Amino acid sequence: MDILNLVIDVGNTYAKAGLFSDDRQVKHADQLSDRDILKLVREEKPHKVLVSSVRKGTLRLIKKIAVYAQVSLLTHQTPLPFRNLYETPQTLGTDRIAGVAGAIFLFPDHPCLIIDAGTSITYDYLDAEGNYHGGSISPGLEMRFKALHKFTSKLPKISFNKNYDLTGKTTKGAILSGVIGGTVAEMTGIIQKYEQFSSDLRIIMNGGDAIFFETKIKGHIFAVQNLVMVGLNQIIKFNA
Repeated sequence: MDILNLVIDVGNTYAKAGLFSDDRQVKHADQLSDRDILKLVREEKPHKVLVSSVRKGTLRLIKKIAVYAQVSLLTHQTPLPFRNLYETPQTLGTDRIAGVAGAIFLFPDHPCLIIDAGTSITYDYLDAEGNYHGGSISPGLEMRFKALHKFTSKLPKISFNKNYDLTGKTTKGAILSGVIGGTVAEMTGIIQKYEQFSSDLRIIMNGGDAIFFETKIKGHIFAVQNLVMVGLNQIIKFNA
């Protein structure tokens, strides 16, 4: 019988989960409530469970899962399959930790730039020797649209539209160009900076806006939507 590992990524509202047999993901579920998670644990009977969470009160869920399976919570103290050189590891998001773990599994012995294009945009750099150095954080697309509307008196709230021109001929067009075109320029510039001192750099992108940005940035981008899940599973295996 296969040994199954369950990894759970808990967000502020819902969670998503991945069930793995060795390195192969055999099941994915998202928009899960705590009740859904417990049902999944009871039905699948995983050998081990690893939870990554940005939500307060997760320990209550951990205790409930522990009734059915061996479970642990990912923290900055969890042993990792890479060397963490971040100077404030206690402040490092566990989604970023998992993304780096996924990158070193998918591209061993290669320098990697992991870009998570979601609510915020994070850039994380892993060198070819498996040392994680840190990166940068900037606002995501939706956050930029909201900020322009909230912190000005006249600019309207604009929704994402993948069709935009470099030179906006209306206020809406100018905002689309500034937000989307500016973010593309930011990503392109950061990638070029890392490529200057990292030959054979692997650029890995995940997050809700990854597919869109993959089509806008020149060069070879690896879009890996389940990168966090892959990384969490590798952390389980590393600690086995």
